[in-house]
Amino acid sequence: MNGTTTFDLPIGGMTCASCAGRVERALGKVPGVQSVSVNLANERAHIEVLGPMEPAVLIAAVDKAGYTATLPQTETKTDADQAQRLHRERWSLLFAILLALPLVLPMLVEPFGVHWMLPAWVQFALATPVQFILGARFYIAAWKAVRAGAGNMDLLVAIGTSAGYGLSIYEWLTAPAGTMPHLYFEASAVVIALILLGKYLESRAKRQTASAIRALEALRPERAIRLQDGREEDVAISALVLNDLVLVKPGERFPVDGEVVEGQSHADEALISGESLPVPKQPGDKVTGGAINGEGRLLVRTLALGAESVLARIIRLVEDAQAAKAPIQKLVDKVSQVFVPAVLVIALATLVGWWLYGAPLETALINAVAVLVIACPCALGLATPTAIMAGTGVAARHGILIKDAEALERAHEVSAVVFDKTGTLTSGTPKIAHLAAVDGNESLLLQQAGALQRGSEHPLAKAVLDACSEQHLDVADVSASQSLTGRGIAGTLDGRQLALGNRRLLEESGLSAGDLAGSAKDWEAEGRTLSWLIEQGPQPRVLGLFAFGDTLKPGALEAVTQLKARHISSHLLTGDNRGSARVVAEALGIDDVHAEVLPADKAATVAELKKTGVVAMVGDGINDAPALAAADIGIAMGGGTDVAMHAAGITLMRGDPRLVPAALEISRKTYAKIRQNLFWAFVYNLIGIPLAAFGLLNPVLAGAAMALSSVSVVSNALLLKTWKPKDLEDRQP
Repeated sequence: MNGTTTFDLPIGGMTCASCAGRVERALGKVPGVQSVSVNLANERAHIEVLGPMEPAVLIAAVDKAGYTATLPQTETKTDADQAQRLHRERWSLLFAILLALPLVLPMLVEPFGVHWMLPAWVQFALATPVQFILGARFYIAAWKAVRAGAGNMDLLVAIGTSAGYGLSIYEWLTAPAGTMPHLYFEASAVVIALILLGKYLESRAKRQTASAIRALEALRPERAIRLQDGREEDVAISALVLNDLVLVKPGERFPVDGEVVEGQSHADEALISGESLPVPKQPGDKVTGGAINGEGRLLVRTLALGAESVLARIIRLVEDAQAAKAPIQKLVDKVSQVFVPAVLVIALATLVGWWLYGAPLETALINAVAVLVIACPCALGLATPTAIMAGTGVAARHGILIKDAEALERAHEVSAVVFDKTGTLTSGTPKIAHLAAVDGNESLLLQQAGALQRGSEHPLAKAVLDACSEQHLDVADVSASQSLTGRGIAGTLDGRQLALGNRRLLEESGLSAGDLAGSAKDWEAEGRTLSWLIEQGPQPRVLGLFAFGDTLKPGALEAVTQLKARHISSHLLTGDNRGSARVVAEALGIDDVHAEVLPADKAATVAELKKTGVVAMVGDGINDAPALAAADIGIAMGGGTDVAMHAAGITLMRGDPRLVPAALEISRKTYAKIRQNLFWAFVYNLIGIPLAAFGLLNPVLAGAAMALSSVSVVSNALLLKTWKPKDLEDRQP
């Protein structure tokens, strides 16, 4: 069976929700197309087809529907095209205002007692270029819509302004000689100028919603310094291959994902992971392309290039989320399909109704024109995608990658969060949780254990040596060091034979826990791993006891506390033993604990919890993949190395648990913006159309209201760009 192929095609000529719907339906009719999502805000179509397909087939379907489609360009080219289009729109708007202003000037000075009117031929000369040159875009798009057997915003504008312009021509030509007829040239010209103003402001605002993608794209260096045969050479990124050695100087961006081979420095990863503090880097540490090297010169071995790099995958995730269609958008799509035909019927009814009521034909026509002009479905089409683009963009800047719009929309409903333990709430590396010395000298006990573990790579040895380092204890060398397989390690220190190991070592030495039995029992109940330090020889004795355990991540307590404050319950789901799970749950205030659960059974536990509400599962994306997929919202804790965790709808770029409530918060705010935008989009039309139909709104005011509706929903969505995860920001050093 052939696989699925995905296409992302830039679409030109769309002006409203009806346009997006028509492109969607046209592409959906192409044989082999499985799904289509057209985004009005970023003017792209995301298409999934079964098996191979030439893009030309899809492009032809879009052309037939009256629009244009092209193959994806590089982001630099796309950005340049957008800037050029914005420049053209700015000049069109400027000319429209200059020509329309003299026409509307008499109306503006009339309240001050100045009764003045431009001659008819001057009004005609000013209005005609606006109507047919600057307004040509509306006629072209309207004709394409009619030819495709559908309607759009441009059709409404073209019919409405042409009616006002045509009526003015008729009144001028039929007026008795020497009289000044009542003309409506200013209405048509000002309406077009206002719509062009709205389009310009809308384009500028839409460009800002895509700023997150452009900021990420700007992180990609174009060249790198490759070290080959001892020589430094400046090469294009495309010339690099895996395992190349790349030199990164202080202040430069890392050109590739790689591993530090030589040198020490810090890396600023703020725009990639959202981490506000520089991260130390030394040989063996991973670095991410796009991050900024700090004060040191580093030699980096290339591990990932191009599409496989972390930055490229982040960009893909953000683009996919911005292109996706939220479930609430389906309602808008259904409305937009019938909106334009319904408005044409209402406008016709307005014309006929006023004429039958006995009003002059020009009054009836002007009221019908006002209906056509105000009924713009642009705001409906922009309400949802602009909010999603702004929300996903600002979330990405803070290290929260939202994979799809559905996850963004549903996350605000979460009533329960299920946490995995190891690697999610805890660090996943053992630390000394407790220690007890028989003689009470814990520092000496730690020094002796550190001497035995010196040079060992075992995780428990590292925990002992880290504790020595933190307490600034000197660690001596031992002699005759030997590994005791399955039991521990032994050596001679200052003439004494010492050994550090598990209970088996204790028993083989003929010793008992003695005074430490109570502590050992309590710590084992907590799920701790115990190690005994004993002195061997003719008179063996116990010197002390160490209890090792996983440590809580910084921010874990705050994350659970924030969720509780929002009335979201927290659950712990782990395959670890009940003792260690209970310790973590009690420390964090988590009441519901599911311990010793196999990975295959985690999904069933999540499914059971879903019966009581919307559940989010937070895990490391490996053993937790089934549970992440089973939850309503899967949240993967990433370490900045594998961000494309397919089982999760949301990926956190760094392992800070506080990003979990932050992700739910940006979801809540984004969904609130969607609802606000849809409310205002519907209200504009629900109020404006009846006012226009009853003659309470002239075409000029209707045009201003229509332009304002589109600009207001985009501007409202842009307010999301100011969001910061407040609880997180306040606590960062």
